[in-house]
Amino acid sequence: MGRTIVIANQKGGVGKTTTSINLSAALAEQGQKVLVIDMDPQGNTTSGLGVEKDEVENTVYELLLGECTIQECMQKEIFENLSILPANINLAGAEIELISAENKEYLLKNALDEVKDQYDFIIIDCPPSLNLLTINSMCAGDTVLVPIQCEYYALEGLSQLMHTIDLVKERLNPNLEMEGVVFTMYDARTNLSLQVVESVKNNLNQKVYKSIIPRNVRLAEAPSYGMPITKYDKRSTGAESYRLLAEEVIHRGEEEWQ
Repeated sequence: MGRTIVIANQKGGVGKTTTSINLSAALAEQGQKVLVIDMDPQGNTTSGLGVEKDEVENTVYELLLGECTIQECMQKEIFENLSILPANINLAGAEIELISAENKEYLLKNALDEVKDQYDFIIIDCPPSLNLLTINSMCAGDTVLVPIQCEYYALEGLSQLMHTIDLVKERLNPNLEMEGVVFTMYDARTNLSLQVVESVKNNLNQKVYKSIIPRNVRLAEAPSYGMPITKYDKRSTGAESYRLLAEEVIHRGEEEWQ
């Protein structure tokens, strides 16, 4: 049975999409079968993986509205072992259109139940807000992975996110767990990055991943070429960091691996 990991943080610009794209690609490169779901109306995960978001016929939007099946929505094997449910700006309207839908929090989960056993990992990229799309993602997920940028306001909003996760767990998805925290945009030249890492470790009783994602020019360039970093520059420090993170994610909870 595969694991569904929701990548969420209501703060924008913390590396959610970068992590969704590159963690998925690194897992796929290691032979895991991966499905990425783009739940962000900006569709950056979709275009960052080389899919023309405005030209796809069926997206997550049509899927949630029941206008297509999950098979019709899926772009299969865009890279080896990696498939995607794409999104574009249409998804921004889903919230309003779904207001009166029955069991609206479980629309994504119900669609995923059909294909879940076909994948080792399902990675869901959430929008930078705690809205119905994020709630749908959390209801479909097993765990939540929170990317945190190594900057002064890193912890701001984190308690709100934790509160949302607890609420979803309490009321909608009792199986939801915290996957952990991954640090992004780490700059070894600044003391601040180091202080943020220490402060989060001290303040959070959560699992903090050892792999830290550095600030890296190649990592920033890759999406504009529609490629994950493991394809765009496979020897870059960004690619290596995401490979290490993928290793950790695969072996999560295995004591002997620690």
